[in-house]
Amino acid sequence: MTTAHGTFDNTVDREFPPIGWLATGALGAVIVGGVLMAAYAPRRAPLGVATGLLVLGIALLAAAWTLLLRQKNFAWRTFSKVFRWALLAYTVTSAMIEFAFVRDHTTGEPLVLVTLMLVVFATSVPTSIAFTVARYADPDQ
Repeated sequence: MTTAHGTFDNTVDREFPPIGWLATGALGAVIVGGVLMAAYAPRRAPLGVATGLLVLGIALLAAAWTLLLRQKNFAWRTFSKVFRWALLAYTVTSAMIEFAFVRDHTTGEPLVLVTLMLVVFATSVPTSIAFTVARYADPDQ
């Protein structure tokens, strides 16, 4: 694209696989599973549905990361910087949610499911944020 100041590579027009959509789908799956688990606390929740939602979330997040790692001309430095800070924020948030479940005396398999859902939560949001920022950043910087 040509402008009054010269030419530049328009990264907005670059095609990317649906990495953000997959990470957001993973987030949606574990949020629904987490709400289901929280609705039953401190009673024992039905684990079949929650487990299915967790597996779906893990599969979607794994697909997002697989597609992400295949990107060649990508602003990896920008992605890494944004991802690390967002991961820190969402790890703290996840730890607070985990504390609430422990405080409500959630133990055993339900606690393991909630913990794994929180891991997906704490990684899917930073993945979406960092990908969205990096896809519009200059890959050479």
